[in-house]
Amino acid sequence: MLSCSPQEEIEGGFGLSQLPKDSQPVSPEEEISDQALLDIVQSTTFNYFWDFAHPKAGAARERYHPGNPSFDQNTVAVGGTGFGLMSIIVGVERGFITKTEAISRFQKILNFLESADRFHGAWPHWLDGNTAKVKPFSAKDNGGDIVETALLVQGLICVQEYFNSGTEIEKQLSQQAKALWESVEWNWFTNGKETLLWHWSPEFGFDINLGLKGYNETLIAYVLAASSPNFSIGKAAYENGWASQGSIKSSNESYNYPLVVNHPGSPYLGGPLFFSHYSFLGLNPNGLADAYVNYDQATMSHANINYQYCVENPKNFQGYSRDCWGLTASYTRNSDGSRGYKAHSPVNDNGVITPSAALSSFPYTPEYSMRALRFFYKNRDKLLGPAGFYDAFSPQYGFWVTETYLAIDQGPEIIMIENYRSGLLWKLFMQNSQIQKGLDKLGFVYTK
Repeated sequence: MLSCSPQEEIEGGFGLSQLPKDSQPVSPEEEISDQALLDIVQSTTFNYFWDFAHPKAGAARERYHPGNPSFDQNTVAVGGTGFGLMSIIVGVERGFITKTEAISRFQKILNFLESADRFHGAWPHWLDGNTAKVKPFSAKDNGGDIVETALLVQGLICVQEYFNSGTEIEKQLSQQAKALWESVEWNWFTNGKETLLWHWSPEFGFDINLGLKGYNETLIAYVLAASSPNFSIGKAAYENGWASQGSIKSSNESYNYPLVVNHPGSPYLGGPLFFSHYSFLGLNPNGLADAYVNYDQATMSHANINYQYCVENPKNFQGYSRDCWGLTASYTRNSDGSRGYKAHSPVNDNGVITPSAALSSFPYTPEYSMRALRFFYKNRDKLLGPAGFYDAFSPQYGFWVTETYLAIDQGPEIIMIENYRSGLLWKLFMQNSQIQKGLDKLGFVYTK
């Protein structure tokens, strides 16, 4: 049990009261600029990865429930920790913390990752923050998770690039991040086949047998696997796995937007928006194309279709509008009052809005995302908590709000808003020489 609050337990922090004067919350009668609103959402969301990180590991907890802070307090999210690494870089650049504070936290996180259970170089989905031992995600998912590992590595590469020409301590940190990601045995996760497989367990091997085929959140795993200097995969694995020999392409369209790619289970309206967020936190879709897909068009169409669906609101859910939109995976509430987790999308819609959907889409739909941000901020008395906007809400059910957080929803908000504002994480990731080689190997063209 915690003997003190998370704020007391973790050093530092940048709470709402510490915002620059022109970013302070204002009364509804006062005007607030777009830039000040972006400052608010980034700074408060940053708290998730700073104030509410695991005290021993420094890494991102899987979830944080302000009303019950001891709930699931030792579960570290590996992918969420990758998002946290990128968010802390944003925190330095935005002045939320000093670089010295960030270096100390990065050292703690990277040392934890070095000591953690790994499986042919890959980390599991979850780790125990106190022991660094694997926490099973499901019955057979108690080993390496190559997708969560990829989401972590995306952050490690950004750390590598951010510190690679600094002081001696910064260069050491850069080299530590580099060594960690370059030791991942990506080719092991093909099981000798021409595709990546999601899981491997020392007890169950490849029993889960889940191949990584697009379109979903797993593109980043193929880019990193091709980029590995020590354990690389070939182009054939990419073409047979992610691209499915070209069947990833779609000629369908909705609301006059070409869908571009086949979304599993949703061939016209697209899947949950995290499909177009997670891989593209570092991987810049602008000007990015392979032999089959223009990812610039695919990501923008996905977000625009999601927005247009919410505006049309074919199920007549209360509250959906030009200002209140966004469907992606998050906590949820059903009509019978039951709670849980759901991959919300136009074909899996139960009236629940996830702020991360619209806010993480700023690079794709800046006007529509700003409308959503203004709506969320207007309702900040219900929606804004200690670590940013809460994970999900529903006007359909009396403006129900979950009042909880998930690392994998908070992270994309601060990162993609920064990519919209400055392109910071895109620049760091895309400048890495190994990434450039991997993209060339897979036949990508990058014209940004």
